[in-house]
Formats: sequence, structure tokens, C-alpha cells
Amino acid sequence: MAGNIELLNSVLAAAKSENRAALVGYLPAGFPTVADGVRAVTAMLDGGCDIVEVGLPHSDPVLDGPVIQTADDIALRGGIKIKDVIRTVKEAHEITGAPVLVMTYWNPVDAYGVERFAADLAAAGGAGCILPDLPVEESETWRKAAEQHGLATVFVVAPSSRDERLAKITAAGSGFVYAASLMGVTGTRESVGREAQDLVRRTRAVTELPVCVGLGVSNATQAEEVAQFADGVIVGSAFVKCLLDAPDLESGIAAVRSLAGELAEGVRKRA
Repeated sequence: MAGNIELLNSVLAAAKSENRAALVGYLPAGFPTVADGVRAVTAMLDGGCDIVEVGLPHSDPVLDGPVIQTADDIALRGGIKIKDVIRTVKEAHEITGAPVLVMTYWNPVDAYGVERFAADLAAAGGAGCILPDLPVEESETWRKAAEQHGLATVFVVAPSSRDERLAKITAAGSGFVYAASLMGVTGTRESVGREAQDLVRRTRAVTELPVCVGLGVSNATQAEEVAQFADGVIVGSAFVKCLLDAPDLESGIAAVRSLAGELAEGVRKRA
């Protein structure tokens, strides 16, 4: 079975045709458990997310702030394995029909086997992979496997990326470009800032790929702000927080669904 890069591309194109940004949600697999994680990811999509990223929990997540680190720790203590991440992708996609990507650091993929990971992700109906710490110069093996299996390869760009670097990174990527809105780690913030807008402008100058902004968006107002200039709005820590702060699982799932709905309204308010 081929992966779902075409589905990802069509969902992003549909949002653009509606003159709005796509809403991309993130949750780590295995949090709070594998089965409950599937329910939470499904709730995000039911609530209004167009696309989801399923995180592969890592013991040393360099890009992730304290909220996602806490969720990763819960998943790791629960014994999360790569097969559970693949299962989460498969079930969430089968239930909702939406594009589901994996966001992972490179080491687990390398250890699992590049070809095997790409084949298993594609067989589960996955749309692609976001690889925040894989240098473009070292990505050829993965990109070949991803292309063979119909998967997107999404690279991360940052405000510190120079224009020539942006051109090199985006030329190697597919699906969309993940624009980190500011220097630092994931987490909710008071303001997403002007750096993100400038980064999107510079990235668009060198690629036709959609540019989705993440790191810091946590509410409908911020989603609306970012949707004015980005092709997609990525939200992670705020969804994780819904589950961490809830008194029980059912309340947490309801909060995730509700937040997705509020954010979905936000990304539709283009001036």
C-alpha cells in the first residue's frame, strides 16, 4: 500500500481554495496510553483539525518544551514502541480518513531501519514524516525510501535559516515546510511574533510548497493571527495540555475536541 502524500497535498490545496489556513494538530503516540492516544488524535480531527502529526516519543527531545516532554515521559514509561506509533497512525487514519504524519527525531528511524519504517508507515496509511533533526545533506536514503512509498518528507526551517539554506532545505522536502515560528522549544506563548511572518515570506520566495507555522500557537486568536500569513497553523503543546490538565480522560478528550473547534474557527478568519 502506498502512503498518502497525495491526500496530504489535496487537503492543503482544499484549505487554500477555501481561502484559509489548514489546521494541523500534534499529539505524541502512547499518551496517556496507546488506545487513549488514538481516541485523542481522533477527537482532534473530529473537532476540526485537517491534518495531524503523531509524535514518536523520545527520551531526549531537543525541540520539545516541558509540556510535550511530560507527555513523552508518560508514553515512554508506558512502554511505547514504534509499532504502537504506527498503530496510532493507522487507526486515526482509518477512523477519520484524514492525513496523518509522524513527527520523529532521526535516531529511532535509523535504528528501526529506514526502508522498514517507510514501508510500515505507508502500509498504515501514513502521509509522511516530519524530521526536525535530520540534516538535508544526510537525508538522501530516507527521501528515496519515502518517495518510493508515497510519503512526504517535511523539513523544519527556523528564523535563523539564511535564504540560501531555505532554498536547499525546501528543494529537498515535500508535502509542506514546517516553519518554526521562533528560536527555542515548543510550548504555548503569549505572542507568536513577527519573526514567523518574515520566515514565511522568505520561505515562500524559494518554494511552491505550503508553509505551515508551529511553535507557540495555543488559542484561536493566535491561530487567526498566524492564518493571515501562513498556509497552515500547527498546534501541539496546547492539545497536550488539555489532557495533562484534565481531571479525567473523558474531560481531556472533550477539551481536545473543543480546542480543535475553536482553533478551526480561528484559521477561517482571514481578513
